[in-house]
Amino acid sequence: MTNPKAQSLMPNASLNRPSGRKPDELRLLKLTPNVSRHAEGSCLIECGSTKVLCTASLESGVPPFLRNTGKGWVTAEYGMLPRSTHSRMPREAAKGKQSGRTQEIQRLIGRSLRAVVDLAALGERQITVDCDVIEADGGTRTAAITGSYVALQLAVGALMKSGAIKTSPITGHVAAVSCGVYNGVPVLDLDYDEDSKASMDANFILTEDGKIIEIQCTAEEKPVEETDFHALLALAKKGIAELAAAQIKALGVRD
Repeated sequence: MTNPKAQSLMPNASLNRPSGRKPDELRLLKLTPNVSRHAEGSCLIECGSTKVLCTASLESGVPPFLRNTGKGWVTAEYGMLPRSTHSRMPREAAKGKQSGRTQEIQRLIGRSLRAVVDLAALGERQITVDCDVIEADGGTRTAAITGSYVALQLAVGALMKSGAIKTSPITGHVAAVSCGVYNGVPVLDLDYDEDSKASMDANFILTEDGKIIEIQCTAEEKPVEETDFHALLALAKKGIAELAAAQIKALGVRD
């Protein structure tokens, strides 16, 4: 017999999302590569009203703990511009200290990218991806990861074009998407209105074929059932496949 609770949480359940989207529908997605004239790789990602500029820079040398190991490094920095939200927020540089949230997100972006990079094949050089949130409407960290992958691929392409390396050290695709339980129904790609009211929300960082890199999952009101999580994971896999297809399409575009 079907579990009534599990049945009520199926993606085709009736739901009026603030955006009018279906439960399993991504926000309008746009990936624009090569938007920065100076960066070796760049991508502007737009997920609905969330916009993040991702730029990848090639740098010689590696952190001290990797010197003379033959391995490279991929890292990230993340920040929100002062008017990326409804009211102006001071720049963290003006405060002289990054918030815990900023540090946590940029470490997540770095981990996510390194999961699909052969650091030995990269050689003793570093790629730094800067993620600047231009406009925030939920899902800035997941958008940053998805856009950063495109910027990273372009930077590696520049490295190969220069003859510094012969084969790409990138071993697969990575993308990220948020999911949550909104009004009792699991939904894909939360915007701010949904995220602020969700009883459960999660960020899924997966490979194109659904392998897990990292999952951040939180119950906002009370403990949730395992069926809820599996419903969200199924939505995330669908969303990641669509995001990966968009990444591939964007990487086929050249100025």
